[in-house]
Amino acid sequence: MDRVNFRTQVLTRHLQTQIPTTDHLHTAPCLNYSPPELTEPSPNFDTKSLRKLLDGQNIEDIDYIFNLMIQSNLFCPRERGGKVFIAPDFNQSMEQQREMTMRRIDYLREKGAFDGWFEKKGYEGDLWRFALAESVSVFDHSLGIKLGVHFFLWGGAIRFMGTKRHHDKWYKPTETYEVKGCFAMTELGHGSNVRGIETITRYDASTGEFIINTPCESAQKYWIGGAANHATHTVVFSQLEINGVNQGVHAFIAQIRDGNGNICPNIRIADCGHKIGLNGVDNGRIWFDNLRIPRENLLNSVADVTPDGQYLSAIKDPDQRFAAFLAPLTSGRVTIAASAMNTTKVGLAIAIRYSLSRRAFSVRPNEPEVLLLDYPSHQRRLLPLLAKTYALSFASNHLKMIYVNRTPESIKTVHVVSSALKAVLTWHCMRTLQECREACGGQGLKTENHVGHLKSEYDVQLTFEGDNNVLMQQISKALLAEFLAAKKRNKPIKGLGLEHLNKPAPVIPTQLTSSTLRTSQFQTDIFRLRERDLLHRFVTEVSQRQAQGESKEHIFTVAYQIAEDLGRAFSDRLILQTYLDVEATVQAGALKSILGLMRSMYTTIVLEEDASFLRYGYLSTDNAAVVRKEVLKLCTELRPHALSLVSSFGIPDAFLAPIAFNWVDANAWSSV
Repeated sequence: MDRVNFRTQVLTRHLQTQIPTTDHLHTAPCLNYSPPELTEPSPNFDTKSLRKLLDGQNIEDIDYIFNLMIQSNLFCPRERGGKVFIAPDFNQSMEQQREMTMRRIDYLREKGAFDGWFEKKGYEGDLWRFALAESVSVFDHSLGIKLGVHFFLWGGAIRFMGTKRHHDKWYKPTETYEVKGCFAMTELGHGSNVRGIETITRYDASTGEFIINTPCESAQKYWIGGAANHATHTVVFSQLEINGVNQGVHAFIAQIRDGNGNICPNIRIADCGHKIGLNGVDNGRIWFDNLRIPRENLLNSVADVTPDGQYLSAIKDPDQRFAAFLAPLTSGRVTIAASAMNTTKVGLAIAIRYSLSRRAFSVRPNEPEVLLLDYPSHQRRLLPLLAKTYALSFASNHLKMIYVNRTPESIKTVHVVSSALKAVLTWHCMRTLQECREACGGQGLKTENHVGHLKSEYDVQLTFEGDNNVLMQQISKALLAEFLAAKKRNKPIKGLGLEHLNKPAPVIPTQLTSSTLRTSQFQTDIFRLRERDLLHRFVTEVSQRQAQGESKEHIFTVAYQIAEDLGRAFSDRLILQTYLDVEATVQAGALKSILGLMRSMYTTIVLEEDASFLRYGYLSTDNAAVVRKEVLKLCTELRPHALSLVSSFGIPDAFLAPIAFNWVDANAWSSV
């Protein structure tokens, strides 16, 4: 009862208390958007020169495609916060998104964007093709993939696996889209293991025809871009059986729809259905029911079959024949790596611009709230990824150049480098998009702000053209083969950047300092030491297990951890070397200084984040602590350049998002 009386008295006093007439609460003025250009330091380096290092000789080609897309209502322009942005309408159904992708392709074709696709020769032609593919992907990954399947996969197969008879017949209708091509390699039961595909093709000498058959459900062609709705023809990868002998995987041209879009006889097609992203691409499944095609439809650059059924090939070894057969298709990994970097740039440009205008919390009472990017923690989240994106972009350009200048002798290098960079760059893309999404807070969840939605659109990068973990292991196998071959010849190792193995192992200082961490000599030494040591460890483990009677296949399966560590070590050393090569082309001055700063950030963040440096003893725990502190110092030094660095990407405002600009007006009641 006493407690009841006490509570009654408290409530009575509360209700009788006079409320002061003076208002002690002061409402803060409403937030206003302030463009970062007004408050951030002006660039102390030439941003156009930096963009040229990123986009090379194709800046005009890239900007031309950007402008074509900005000019058309097909690319869904919308006004937000006083700016016009373009982006796909992801509220559309899967069927609508697919049709919009095809309409956008028709628009670009009508504007002449693809004119001369096959006629443009040399490395300039290849770089122009890459620039076009990368540019459209900045708008929409589905558009980039749909074009890539048609031109790089279908068209690339005709170009590189075919001969003059195929070029004469298929080039023009492919360029004009009279023929819509797709690429039927992946099966339900086999993806990365192309040699294991189960589709069977036999030759009928009595009619001069090949007969393609899907012998079981696991042999159905799966995830075939373009097959579900639009493709009229496909390149079919199949085992070729001649007179009862399996000659391995070969490629054939098959028609799957007529000119009216009707599915051809002896063909069955089903839709792969809705996906977590990339719904503007009509992925389909294909079954071949003893489909007959002319003998001339064998793509015969490597092997042929005579009218009477004799198998001919200048390459007798099946392994070498298979490698020669697939080597030209490396262009797929080149475009994936470049596309990953462009997507990463979009995410970073949006997140960093937002962090330069969005404020949160005051450090002291009555002071303005602090810009997000002025918090050391926010700098640590985004600025290392920014520096790493520059490093990986230079590596992507290096990959393009070795691809367009490839020779028969360099095919192995192109394969290994493309495997390494496809994996590392796509992993970086997904990690960066996730960090950008979180760094944008709740705004990062809105589809119109891109960074969140891009993750689901680009997730597939990690899988197609080779699972990334499998690619890491392939790199290690290639390095092992090079090392053992040199040892067998008793000659210095040469190629793949491994020449440093012929020299004494570098010595790392026992006590690291900030100045040491920033020298290119130390950075090169520790990256080489890691690669060198891991290769020796891998060689030792394989040799010891072989001595115990284990097969190579089993060894590679159980030694996957060190194999993946070695693959990453090779990749990081390669990326650093390509960065140094770019840096060497720049004269002393402000641009060279900012490049040096970003290089140091790249190498230092790799040292901090990759556990192998501690795991194998390349860094002591004390030196690891020095590295950690150095990352924060580098963030502080990069902070004034953040806006200039994302502006140097050269991405038009229309391809970014409302939160990258006036996010207050973009969300005002008047915009509802």
